[in-house]
Amino acid sequence: MNEQIPVLRDVDGGTAKLMPDVDRERAWLLTVDGAPQSYVDLDAPAHLEFEYTQRLAHVVDCAADEGVPLDLLHLGGGALTLPRYVAATRPGSRQDVVEADRGLLELVAEHLPLPAGSGIEVHGADARAWVEAAPVDSADVLIADVFGGSRIPAHLTSAEYARAAERVLRPGGIYAANLADGAPFAFLRSQLATFAAVFGELALIAEPAVLRGRRFGNALLLASHTPIDTAALARRTAADAFPARVAHGSSLTRLIGDATAVRDADAVPSPEPPDGAFSVG
Repeated sequence: MNEQIPVLRDVDGGTAKLMPDVDRERAWLLTVDGAPQSYVDLDAPAHLEFEYTQRLAHVVDCAADEGVPLDLLHLGGGALTLPRYVAATRPGSRQDVVEADRGLLELVAEHLPLPAGSGIEVHGADARAWVEAAPVDSADVLIADVFGGSRIPAHLTSAEYARAAERVLRPGGIYAANLADGAPFAFLRSQLATFAAVFGELALIAEPAVLRGRRFGNALLLASHTPIDTAALARRTAADAFPARVAHGSSLTRLIGDATAVRDADAVPSPEPPDGAFSVG
């Protein structure tokens, strides 16, 4: 067995590092400026290490019957963990991945290449611009996992952006965004209000400690025009190693409170995480 060694490279968004997992022969952790971005096992693409990635996978798993191919648009690429998962679990799916950091794309393509015939197309472009130019009704699932450093860019938080995402989704399609916030949840509440102004159905997936305001963390915002299968999602997330709750209906209405939809003119990035919130050694 060839010993894997870490790879360090300056990319557009900072210093990227690929670190091999000593316990899994062809598994790698990708960090940018010390913040974990992706974990990929090239021999086991269905193995998901990060909790929020497992929750995104649950959303895809519940989007259609098992194994049925889907058309997905991923905003934010990293090491392409979730696209690899979908290619493995739903062969024949068509997936577009949009990542603004071309240096990062080159690093991943060089060291973590996609298998032939994966159905995954990777594009070096701005996520908002891509969504606005994408064909109408072209995606079953749109996943937004975009961070500039450790913050979500402001132009991906507005009602104008939400309407552009809605336009890309097919009837019955689902939007899923990886957000990050902590109490008093000014950013998260504004995002719920923004997507509630565009979509008829909302749900939120997060660990109880995050929802109770005890710590800063990830929360998945889900939006659709058709009912979201919150019962199936709740069963899956409750069975995870780090169980999460699925909030919807009146509990989300209470969380939104008096928050209002964000417009491009007053959009701001997500808050800076506290020191150590998402870092690795």
